[in-house]
Amino acid sequence: MAIGALDAVAAYGRSLKNLGAGGGDSPVATERANGGSNSFGSMIETMVSDAAGSLRIAEAESARQVAGKGDMIDVVTAIGAAETALDTVVAVRDRVVSAYSEIMRMQI
Repeated sequence: MAIGALDAVAAYGRSLKNLGAGGGDSPVATERANGGSNSFGSMIETMVSDAAGSLRIAEAESARQVAGKGDMIDVVTAIGAAETALDTVVAVRDRVVSAYSEIMRMQI
């Protein structure tokens, strides 16, 4: 499955919107308006750190439950959020690797 240029731009725009930076503008206009601070690299960095934070929260909730001080619903909710965050990071990584492989196969 090849990723088209418009698919990549649309996914990037949705990611920026989900991060609260997009509003309704195009990704390019948003990046220019913010002085380029919303680069793809910073988006990935934020996504990975958020996923790591979710995993830490899930681990802390699990430890509280084992100690008898936590609620099982909090543990399940935290683990679900961590799983979703990790799945998102893995999906983005797979898309980036796929796009890179496709670019490498292009003839110059």
